[in-house]
Amino acid sequence: MIIISLLFLLLSNAVTFRREKSILYSRQTILILLISSVIALRNVDMSFLSEGIGIYGGLFHATPITQIFHIFIYFLSALILQLSAFYPRKVWIEKYASFYGILFSKLSYDTNLINKTAQQFRIIEYPLIILFIILGGTLLVSASDIVSIFLSIELQSYGLYLLCTLYRNSELSTSAGLTYFLLGGLSSCFILLGTSLLYANSGTTSLDGYYVMTGLSSIANEYTSNILDQSKPFYLNISLLIMSVGFLFKISAAPFHFWSPDVYDAIPTIVTTFVAIIAKVSILIFLLEVVHYTSNFSFAFNFSWTSGLLFSSFLSFIVGTVLGLTQFRIKRLFAYSTISHLGFILLALTINSLESTQAFIFYLMQYSISNLNAFVLLISIGFSLYPFVNKGLLKHQYKNLSDNKNSPIQLISQLKGYFYLNPVLALSLAITLFSFVGIPPLIGFFAKQMVLSAALDSGFVFLSLIAIITSVISAVYYLSVIKEIFFHENDYKSNQDFENTTLEATITSPIFFVNKKNVRKIDFKIYNITLASFLSITISILTLILLLFIFIPNWLSACKVLSLLLWYP
Repeated sequence: MIIISLLFLLLSNAVTFRREKSILYSRQTILILLISSVIALRNVDMSFLSEGIGIYGGLFHATPITQIFHIFIYFLSALILQLSAFYPRKVWIEKYASFYGILFSKLSYDTNLINKTAQQFRIIEYPLIILFIILGGTLLVSASDIVSIFLSIELQSYGLYLLCTLYRNSELSTSAGLTYFLLGGLSSCFILLGTSLLYANSGTTSLDGYYVMTGLSSIANEYTSNILDQSKPFYLNISLLIMSVGFLFKISAAPFHFWSPDVYDAIPTIVTTFVAIIAKVSILIFLLEVVHYTSNFSFAFNFSWTSGLLFSSFLSFIVGTVLGLTQFRIKRLFAYSTISHLGFILLALTINSLESTQAFIFYLMQYSISNLNAFVLLISIGFSLYPFVNKGLLKHQYKNLSDNKNSPIQLISQLKGYFYLNPVLALSLAITLFSFVGIPPLIGFFAKQMVLSAALDSGFVFLSLIAIITSVISAVYYLSVIKEIFFHENDYKSNQDFENTTLEATITSPIFFVNKKNVRKIDFKIYNITLASFLSITISILTLILLLFIFIPNWLSACKVLSLLLWYP
């Protein structure tokens, strides 16, 4: 991936102007990610032949789970990069939108209404930093040594710090990036302390060595023999617990969640989309294998480090639900929603059974897709409101919103009556929010059902009750957003300046029609400017996956196969 990206970026330097380079870089990065997906897909067959393949002297390993999630990360990143690789609006004139018109004519227009001058199209470094983050994330998923773990998590984290502060003209973005950097540095200290204690107490840096000790300690626990020193497993437990605190900081699970609502709300929405999804997937998949192979560390005092994950799951249920009820800013609401869903993910992770592993993989995949759809919809709604002005009582508050160019939708009240402006986008957002709640037959219902079933089978009755109660309570803040969209009159009216403006476009025929009159002028109105095809197609596909999962359950079978390969290689 790095070699291909360097070749592409060197080529782009030779063929483009600076003002277009960011868009070209983003498109090339999407191509790089798709090529990387094909490479990872070809490697899946190789990793299926055994329990996994160690590479680079055992620093990394390739298993079916790591390869599948490499592909998953690449595809999610490619979808997110579309937001900076294509202009969000286009001119659509029915007469020239036919198949013949697309093939044999070119529509040219010169207007800023399609948002060509937005800041995401002028930041050259954006796709390059994202490549570094993806590289760190994919290495972390495959890491099998505490040295490679720390290097991978830092490579990912440094990229995220830079990404948050990338919008140089935004004071909020800069302050959020600084907050993220300081608290991220603190969490890295916990990871470094935990890994150094692991090495000090075991004499090895390889995760395989810890897995062997796990097996020996479980045997010693069963037969009460002195195979290992009594205190060793306890020290290793404490070391893993300290290291897990650092990773819980990184994924913003309670009680280490306090930075995420402020950071998510302050940074531009396009950046929030990446920070909220990709950073969590890689860390959680890494934790899956660590928990699976070390959860038998209960030799001394019957204490296991995974109890800390269970406590974090319980707090995430409470914090994500209760604090989410008081939010009036939409991205802060999504942040607390993520914390609540992390409760389900950590619960499935901690149980460590065949059923819970399947539930964990399925929940993580479906929530990443739902979260991506929610943020893309939020961005699209902001792009679609350009021809309207707010006529309500809060119009001055909307005008004074900080950073409204980079994050046009910030308040839940801005969505009031949006159904009457764009019914299709409103219905898509409603389906996504219902999936968050867990309303059948949407995909979110099946994910929650699987986690709760695994928890009850393993005897976690109390946590299952807490999960059910908090899910019902959290439905209140999701449904309040839906109520604003569908059951209130909107405060928007058409901007008269736009209504009375007639815009010009040029229709150019191909060169081989040179004998004909191949250049002519046409007029169009503001309603001819619509959302770009990439936005509408992405939203349509993601929403249909959430809605029609009941008819395509093959995804569930794939999760079952992956969990079986982990348990019975």
